Amino acid sequence: MGIYGEYVLPRIVNVACGMKVAEPLRERTCRQLHGRVLEIGFGSGLNIPFYPPTVDAVSAIEPADLAWKLAGKRLVASTVPVDRAALDGQSLPFPDGSYDTALSTWTMCTIPDVRAALREIRRVLAPGGTLHFVEHGLAPDDHVQRWQRRLEPMQKRLFGGCHLTRPIATLLTDAGFVIGEIDVFYEKGAPKALAADSLGVAMSP
Repeated sequence: MGIYGEYVLPRIVNVACGMKVAEPLRERTCRQLHGRVLEIGFGSGLNIPFYPPTVDAVSAIEPADLAWKLAGKRLVASTVPVDRAALDGQSLPFPDGSYDTALSTWTMCTIPDVRAALREIRRVLAPGGTLHFVEHGLAPDDHVQRWQRRLEPMQKRLFGGCHLTRPIATLLTDAGFVIGEIDVFYEKGAPKALAADSLGVAMSP
């Protein structure tokens, strides 16, 4: 990872992704989680306060040791058991059909091989299991897309490989998911090129 990626970036992400404006989106995304949950890109545990009482346990996938350390107080306060179960979402050490639901919040942008990760998530979900997501990606408007392509090289350097132009819905359907609901919008108060979000639920058939 290097010094920046290992010691600096997790702190930046903890602050940037921990802003109050994101909390309603986290709550919406987590609302229907239930049973055994797989959370990809757990980070510093910013979703913990939004786990509903229908969640039995969470398996957290998080490569950054510092991010896991920053999650410490949230983990202690959690009423849901959370286990750091693996480091790499592209290769999950779980049997097929192990989880009822999965969660991904602003994570698909940074996974190097996001297609492999989505195939793995689908594999470990039980038939009919659902992936609940909020992700920023390719904007719906051409003029915003042009700005995203200009800004993406800098975004990737500063934010650990974060892409602005990944087509979230297409990635999900290509991995075999069926999208049950999706809301595409721009986050209020943020530059559109950096805040074109897709929030929804996709099912593993």
